Amino acid sequence: MAPLLTGVAALTAVLGWVQKQPCASASFDFVKTTTRACYTDIYPLYFVRGLNDNKVPYFDTFSGAGDIKYVEYPVLSGALMHVVNVLVQPFGLDARGMAFFNITALLLGMLAVVTVLATAYVAGARSLRTGLMVALSPALLLTAYINWDLLAVGLSALAVFAWASRRPAWAGVLLGLAIAAKFYPLLFLGPLVLLCIRAGQWRAMGRLLAGTASAWLAVNLPVMLFAWDGWIEFYRFSQERNIDWGSIFFFLQDRGLSGLDDTEKLNLLGTGTFLVLALGIAVLALAAPRRPRLPQLLFLVLVAFMLPNKVWSPQYVLWLLPLVVLARPKLPAFIVWQIGEILYFFGIWWFLLSVTVRAEGANLSELINTLVGFDLPAEGIDNNVYYLALLARFLTVAMLAALVVWDILRPSWDVVRQDGVDDPAGGVLDHAPDVISLGTLRRRERRKAVAPATA
Repeated sequence: MAPLLTGVAALTAVLGWVQKQPCASASFDFVKTTTRACYTDIYPLYFVRGLNDNKVPYFDTFSGAGDIKYVEYPVLSGALMHVVNVLVQPFGLDARGMAFFNITALLLGMLAVVTVLATAYVAGARSLRTGLMVALSPALLLTAYINWDLLAVGLSALAVFAWASRRPAWAGVLLGLAIAAKFYPLLFLGPLVLLCIRAGQWRAMGRLLAGTASAWLAVNLPVMLFAWDGWIEFYRFSQERNIDWGSIFFFLQDRGLSGLDDTEKLNLLGTGTFLVLALGIAVLALAAPRRPRLPQLLFLVLVAFMLPNKVWSPQYVLWLLPLVVLARPKLPAFIVWQIGEILYFFGIWWFLLSVTVRAEGANLSELINTLVGFDLPAEGIDNNVYYLALLARFLTVAMLAALVVWDILRPSWDVVRQDGVDDPAGGVLDHAPDVISLGTLRRRERRKAVAPATA
């Protein structure tokens, strides 16, 4: 099915590029891009981050971006930006910005195809269905070229592919590269380690961790040694960043939750909530009646990170997309979630439009009348409409997480595990017997307690 999936994914990638063209024709003017909901970071950051002056990410500083003096992305993302900047040098000065966007979009589109194929491969018997769910996703079409996230998404999908192919060392290498492109794949180590512990797969776990550390260090160490200030910028920026528009804390702050303007308190609240949720996932991984499938835990830990995060950009849907279809390849909930993401996608741009033009924005009734008349809200939307979109995304993601937890607790409801299938993406975990779990530990304690009494 690879040719079919490749063609469909490539078509979606092209349509995603076409969706950005109304804004490209206006040189991505911010008011026009938010009105038409075709914004991208790629074009403006070419200028704002000094690439148009041939600044080298992490080694050269730039001005005019507030407190940010270096490229504020992990090293592999900055490397991609630099490589594309080298490729656009033959173009004229006035054409380089658009060439930078187009070449970046081409590379990201190829990564979207890789993501679809890798995800389909690890889906087992439902590979075609799963691949098409990713390839035909409206969220993929709308958000593929907002930022460079598809680099980490593609590498993460390849890491899961390598793990499913029983190549843990290569899985670690690919995961290390994904972490070097974006922070979030680091979270995947937790579920992998927990499942390896439960199955007693110590050797595979060691190879995975060694590959991850080696690849991450190979990419990061040269920049750390020769451009420390530039390398640390991503981590400093992440720590000091305030509430983003898409965070649930943005809504809660407007509803009277105090203290969120204190960055340290905000970080503590978000990190603490994540750690509590992660602890619950760890207990679930070790206590479930049957060992959870790898994509189920990968999805849950990512949701636990995103829900209480102070930053939740619209393109973060790409992080979840391959994991959602592997964790729960059922259409009804998937469609509901996609609707929630679509609502948020348009909601955030039209809300930022109202902020930019300093207008109150349309209320829900006015927005519906405008859209029914095949027009766009010239002054954006008001706070209440935006909060409906924000909560639609938040609640649909939480709904998916609840359904995945239910499938873990009731394995007979898990559609993937029908017909004797265990974990197609599990690699060495697939059909492996449990060695350590909370259930086996309890049984051992009972046997130890009964043995003296019998004697």
